[in-house]
Amino acid sequence: MRGFLAFRQPLREVDARSMRSDRPSPLWLSEADVAALIDLREAIDVLERALHAEARGAAQNMVKTHVAWDGSTLHAIGATFPHAGFAGTKTWAHTQGGAAPLLILFDSHDGSVKAILEAFRLGQLRTGGISGVATRWLARPTADELALIGSGKQALMQAAAVAAVRPLRRVRVFSPTPAHRTECVARLRAEFDFAVDAADSVGEAVRDAPIITLVTRAKTAFLTPDMVARGGHINAVGAITPERAEFIPDLLARCSRVVADSVPAVRTLSRELMQYYGTGPRDWSDVVSLSTLVAQQQTRRVDADLTLFKAMGMGISDLALGIETYERAVRRNVGRRIGSES
Repeated sequence: MRGFLAFRQPLREVDARSMRSDRPSPLWLSEADVAALIDLREAIDVLERALHAEARGAAQNMVKTHVAWDGSTLHAIGATFPHAGFAGTKTWAHTQGGAAPLLILFDSHDGSVKAILEAFRLGQLRTGGISGVATRWLARPTADELALIGSGKQALMQAAAVAAVRPLRRVRVFSPTPAHRTECVARLRAEFDFAVDAADSVGEAVRDAPIITLVTRAKTAFLTPDMVARGGHINAVGAITPERAEFIPDLLARCSRVVADSVPAVRTLSRELMQYYGTGPRDWSDVVSLSTLVAQQQTRRVDADLTLFKAMGMGISDLALGIETYERAVRRNVGRRIGSES
């Protein structure tokens, strides 16, 4: 019994310290709050600054993890910006019925919770924004057409991100469900001034396209090397778990540069890259992190055949946007303190 009582006392002391009254209660930011506080162009710039921080060692990713069941997946990612005073994790369950991701911001010095953000909109900004950063550095400066493969919840933001960094005049959309394709085309036409056309096949959509974005949940690869014209750039952002794939791995043989948001993540979670670099003539040293590309200002070579950006989602991106959103919310008195009636 003495040992048990001796164990209980430190717990009481820890609890007292963790509930100090001089700390503000955590801030809750809703999807509407996030949407009002930061837009896509701002997100792209925030993400690029975060990549510079990663390159100089001021930010670090937590290894991404997931578990699958009955066609659903539970994900967890995270990161630290210790000098800025933040650590954070994002988690979500992707199910047939939907998803409700949450980002938790911790104080990196004392471990207290600073904020909880509803993170669906934030995730769209992160996924679209990181494609925007990659496109800014890897696509030809004059690229003005986008082939968008996929018409789900991320599609509109992906098109907007490319449009934010390249002078788009036309977008071609394909997805295997005609009704979804038609709806996506209508939404793009309502939002943007560039021309938007529906394509009847992947091949028709990507023909001669200088930028291709793949944002699907496909389990069978559909983009083949012969479909893609020389000089193109590909954003492959949909297949983030090993049971999914969007392009034939042999496509990588044509790429003068293969870039990933997180190289450790693609080595364990990207089926396309694991199949190619695990068995092909090239090895993992050919895969460059986006932070290295940005920090070293490695722009596209004039003679490049293809470039490819593989996005898995990483904690640094989510946390960077979460910190920026939280700090704006505090300055503007936006959001609700948890436990407060106001």
